[in-house]
Amino acid sequence: MPKIMSKITPDSPRPPGFLQSLMCFCVIVITIAGGLFGLGISLHALMFVCLLWVAVNAYFLGYGYPQIRELMTSALTRAMPAIYIFILIGMVISSFMHSGTIATLMYYGLSWLSPGLFLAVGMLLCALMSVATGTSWGTVGTLGVVFIGIGAAMNIPLPLVAGMIVCGATFGDKMSPISDTTNLAAMSAGTDLYRHIYAMLFTTVPSFIIALLIFLVIGMYYGEENIVLVEITSIQLALSTHFSLMPVVTLAPLLLLATLSIRRVPAEVTMSCSIVLAALIAIFYQGLSPIFVLNALWENSPGETGIDTLDSLLGRGGISSMSWTLLLAIMAIALGGILHGAGFLASLLAGIIKRVQRTASLVATTIVSGFLGNVAMGEAYISIILNCQLFKTKYAQNNIESAVLSRSVEEGSTMTTGLIPWTTAGAFYAATLGVDVLDYAPYAFFNYMNAIVAVVMAALGIGLLTPKAKSITAK
Repeated sequence: MPKIMSKITPDSPRPPGFLQSLMCFCVIVITIAGGLFGLGISLHALMFVCLLWVAVNAYFLGYGYPQIRELMTSALTRAMPAIYIFILIGMVISSFMHSGTIATLMYYGLSWLSPGLFLAVGMLLCALMSVATGTSWGTVGTLGVVFIGIGAAMNIPLPLVAGMIVCGATFGDKMSPISDTTNLAAMSAGTDLYRHIYAMLFTTVPSFIIALLIFLVIGMYYGEENIVLVEITSIQLALSTHFSLMPVVTLAPLLLLATLSIRRVPAEVTMSCSIVLAALIAIFYQGLSPIFVLNALWENSPGETGIDTLDSLLGRGGISSMSWTLLLAIMAIALGGILHGAGFLASLLAGIIKRVQRTASLVATTIVSGFLGNVAMGEAYISIILNCQLFKTKYAQNNIESAVLSRSVEEGSTMTTGLIPWTTAGAFYAATLGVDVLDYAPYAFFNYMNAIVAVVMAALGIGLLTPKAKSITAK
């Protein structure tokens, strides 16, 4: 009798069934979508409601409150590096503003870029920086902010500019050998890092080229319009008046950021060193008060150039500017901790995986699963780990190399996380660029084009690596 009773105690919760998991997930999606777009309810409040809903479902599975809290705490513990970066990015942006780093890039960017080539060249520059640094967030927080300012000066719609920035930044986040998601996907799928990157070349490069051509064609439309040279000249004059713009000095923090990232110095250390250098330049080169610079690291203030859009841009950054995003990220990660730890996602996907037979269908299911994981958990890291675990056996059964699994997981998780408003990446991009996710998402051509290309190529049998093919290559 005691043995029977022990099976229903809170210490031994049971796994959820498929229908319960499906209902749990559907209620989350309906609550967020309906509340946000239909009723205009705060996203944070909706996330709290979803947390309560999932917690109640976990309780009826046999989880006690201490266990539910531990599921949330464990997820937050795993996500602490991302939370640290949230805080540091706010200070990076603020310090780069006052050191003249952003002003220098804007000043010379306005001289070198034309409206016709701006979108295509901007995408390439963002891609190069994100490959070099391994972080899409750092690229969006630096070059992204610059391009938003330049795009506004050239009268190019900001959602279009933001979409271009996200495309370029995501390319490096997916392809860079020093990117955390790239390493995480390879590790979780059990494949070699460079084999994983090689596999991604088959689908990522064609998708990137297609997106680049699209931006080139769109840019030609804006290239036909006359630039208001007076406005650009006034912005350059305002920047040169309020900042000393010697690139050797002002670009040093950005160069340090890229150099340390390439040398694989931890992101927290890299950003901290760049913040310190930028603050020193702001104090000793730009002549700002140390008290002002240190206070700006917490809460930046608008510039005083007399140009409203420029003043607003120069006032971005600071830890406080990331509070909305950071709080949303904490709640989303806690929600994902319960969904993952209690087995809701595993139960939901297990029934679907069994029914998948064709290779193209398997790739498509993996990509969709990564997207749904981001929607449910608000964080690509957990989605990458979970989906590699869920699909690993199926790929092995179909004699498909694990590098294709890691590639497909990234195409579902890494590529879509910035297109969902409540994910950590989506919220960060929106807060940093000042453009809502749903406004720039239609223009993030590369991010969703990659999934389409991947499925089409799988259906055609192109780029599918098999364990046998790998051994032949090795010989």
